[in-house]
Amino acid sequence: MKLIVGLGNPGPEYDRTRHNVGFMAVDMLCARHAPGQLPRSRFGGLAVEAQVSPRGGGDRPERCLLLKPMTYMNRSGRCVSEAVHFYKLDPAADLFVIVDDIYLPTGAIRIRASGGAGGHNGLEDVQRALGTEGYARCRIGVDRPAFADQADWVLGRLSEQEMALVGPAIEKACDAAETWATCGVDAAMNRFNQRIRAEGEGAPGAVPDA
Repeated sequence: MKLIVGLGNPGPEYDRTRHNVGFMAVDMLCARHAPGQLPRSRFGGLAVEAQVSPRGGGDRPERCLLLKPMTYMNRSGRCVSEAVHFYKLDPAADLFVIVDDIYLPTGAIRIRASGGAGGHNGLEDVQRALGTEGYARCRIGVDRPAFADQADWVLGRLSEQEMALVGPAIEKACDAAETWATCGVDAAMNRFNQRIRAEGEGAPGAVPDA
């Protein structure tokens, strides 16, 4: 079993906000791999179990739990920790978390095998609950204007112009999650971080590997 988690806030008032791109990615993965399947309430979140494989096939499907914590962003850790312990997972090998990132350009993604929370409250709570920074994560860039308050910005709704960039980034994040599940984090980083750079320095999504 692998665990793919998208972080966000529950409730319609948070739909399509920058902070909820992780939820949007898990919704897309559910649509790809478990169409029509209703999520179940588990571990304080909404969960769907699916056989996940990259689009186009070629790799053996991996059994995954697709999870959205319903405990609000800043309290995501307990939900993730309960799922990890229930399935006796190794976070370093079996956990992939998808989140927003104000330090990446809108539409960029970056995959890392481990690391700090980078000021992201959801990741900080996950790491506090797990007691480790050693798990894979995919950050989706939502940028942040210099004049904008951080909380107001991430809780604001994505504009149509932003969605034109964030939508494809969410698709790439889902592709990366599928590659991670079936081939590992190194394969996901090599494929998607390098692919982003190849699209051109300065273009949306063109960020260095890290």
